[in-house]
Amino acid sequence: MLFFIAWPTIPFLGIQLSRGNSVDAYTAVNDTAYLQGPFISTIQKRGAVIIQKRKLSSAMSAAKAACDHIHDWHFGTKPGEWVSMAVPSDGSYGIPAGLVFSFPVTIDGATKEWKIVQGLSLDDFAKGKIAATQKELEEERDDALKACDEANM
Repeated sequence: MLFFIAWPTIPFLGIQLSRGNSVDAYTAVNDTAYLQGPFISTIQKRGAVIIQKRKLSSAMSAAKAACDHIHDWHFGTKPGEWVSMAVPSDGSYGIPAGLVFSFPVTIDGATKEWKIVQGLSLDDFAKGKIAATQKELEEERDDALKACDEANM
């Protein structure tokens, strides 16, 4: 599962083993430096790699993600499971209220209502990535609002 924007939160990545068992990525890979470095870089650059290798757009990856998102929103999440979804913050995880951010959510398939999952434990590495993403999103928001002001919108 991905948690927050553009990088995987490693402790919440489940690796499926034989016989239906699963473990977290830290346990399965046993290389923290790789998971917090090259692995994240690979995930972040995957779209560009697809374009380079196939000489085609990575639009199908985005389309698949959009379909999965709509599916989850329409049918809801299974009990005990959550998905990542960009929603307005309610102040959870220290993200300022109103900032649209990718959060772990559960979704009620009957009402189509989502709820931010509370209480997930985040290590210092994850907290740093979240803070950097928050800063980037706030800067982008402020730039967009400034452009609207300059255009008298």
